[in-house]
Amino acid sequence: MSISHYIKEIGRGKDGARSLTREQAADLFGQVLDGAVTDLEVGGFCLAMRIKGETPDEMAGFLDATHARLQRLPDNGLTTVVLPSYNGARKLPVLTPLLALLLAREGAAVLVHGTATEDKRVTSEAVFAALGQPARSAVGSLNEGDCAFVPTEVFFPGLKRLLDVRRVVGLRNPAHSLVKLMNPCEGRALIVGSYTHPEYAVSMAQTFALVGAHALLLRGTEGEPVADARRTPQMDAFRDGERILLQQAQEGSLAALPELPRVISADATAAYIRAVLDGRLPVPTPIALQVAHILQEVSRPATTETNRVAAVSTP
Repeated sequence: MSISHYIKEIGRGKDGARSLTREQAADLFGQVLDGAVTDLEVGGFCLAMRIKGETPDEMAGFLDATHARLQRLPDNGLTTVVLPSYNGARKLPVLTPLLALLLAREGAAVLVHGTATEDKRVTSEAVFAALGQPARSAVGSLNEGDCAFVPTEVFFPGLKRLLDVRRVVGLRNPAHSLVKLMNPCEGRALIVGSYTHPEYAVSMAQTFALVGAHALLLRGTEGEPVADARRTPQMDAFRDGERILLQQAQEGSLAALPELPRVISADATAAYIRAVLDGRLPVPTPIALQVAHILQEVSRPATTETNRVAAVSTP
């Protein structure tokens, strides 16, 4: 098979490129994920999409192809909180594991998934390991109060291969946005999506709305799905794709800064997380607010439309 005819459409430059339909995008992305095309075609696809940018219909098609191939978590009868963790720590400690463990302590089933996309960053996987919670090597069920980190390749190796293209060409590709939108669960899930730049906030919101997602969207800490411990960001919920403002962004000068580890290593971050969980240090207010909003969304009863969307997206 070949995707050259698709590359011809999307590879005409920023102004000349033509967008694909949702069905075409699903066909293209499925071939890429399955390894049915050459490395040269994969590179052409990644670079063309980087220049053109994805439309909501294209991203929805990419999600359709991905969801049809994932080995998903079994339906646990709950609304599983899904935290995509792909950016890691560069300047600030990666506190996605803290968010996950605070949620689990309140009885939520929490799935953190990710992979290292840059070697110099500290990952959630490394922090979980330092906390004595190694990554899972297989997809399994999650119950109330469970928290697990599952590497991307456990769900589908082809998605990990596409993410790794960044190490060769040095640029993001659609997979880096897709993993922050996908639902790796058979049952209901709340996807906690995060962005770094305003344009991604717009595109992610449009995609969540188009696919009828149940999600929470915020500007995370260096791209991680956890609120910046220093300042509360705006948080929006998506319920069957409808956007609802949950939290206004904090404005004005900060009266005080939380006590954060000065070293962002996995061991230092794990020690800080233990201190917070043990009550020796307070939970940063922005993260406490995020926990409250997530728990509120998780406790919402499933609607008919939510069940329909979940059923449609299940292979």
